[in-house]
Amino acid sequence: MLRRPAILFATFALALAASAVPAQDNASIGDLKVRAAAGDKTATRQLAEAYYLGKGVDQDFKQAAQWYEKLAKLGDRRAQTTLGLIYARGYGVEKDMNVARKWWDFAAMQGDPGAQYDLGTLYFKGDGVAQDYAQAAHWYREAASRGHIQAQSDLAQMYLEGRGIPKNLSQAYYWFAVAALQGDEGAQEQLKKVAAGMSDAQIKDADAQAKDWMKSAKKVWQ
Repeated sequence: MLRRPAILFATFALALAASAVPAQDNASIGDLKVRAAAGDKTATRQLAEAYYLGKGVDQDFKQAAQWYEKLAKLGDRRAQTTLGLIYARGYGVEKDMNVARKWWDFAAMQGDPGAQYDLGTLYFKGDGVAQDYAQAAHWYREAASRGHIQAQSDLAQMYLEGRGIPKNLSQAYYWFAVAALQGDEGAQEQLKKVAAGMSDAQIKDADAQAKDWMKSAKKVWQ
């Protein structure tokens, strides 16, 4: 079975929220509302995050959802991912997995790894959609290729179990290795188990590929 907490929606969106704006006083919140209403994307994001986290204003998920939706409709993929989380958890809105999936679809098609991971989890669990391991593997792979550590680990587990994709120890080892190189201690432990069924040559090749992936990723991140 895949190793996961009970709820793992929108990991990337939660990371986004953690980088919220500094505390705003009432006057600045009012200014943000004026600017956001006029279409200022930066002000809209700051306002949404302020309400989402209760920074400089009482926490209000309903208000946060309204401002995130305004930004999401302008095509902002980060806002779309967070709005999907809001609907998936019923934060200030009625919980609706179909609406959550709609916004994650939009963000995922724009390459947002958090939304891609969320879609993978949605299909893996069959939450609001028909359970589809092949679709789950597809979206985990998309997110994994963009550096989403949990997606890398979960994709590796799917390769290990042959769930939704053909069982492949080399691919399982490779993705666990990539996740481990980014600090995933659980993936490091899994490597030892997977390696027991592989030849030294297979392990050496998978390790080399994982290191090459990290080198390529660092060039993109720099």
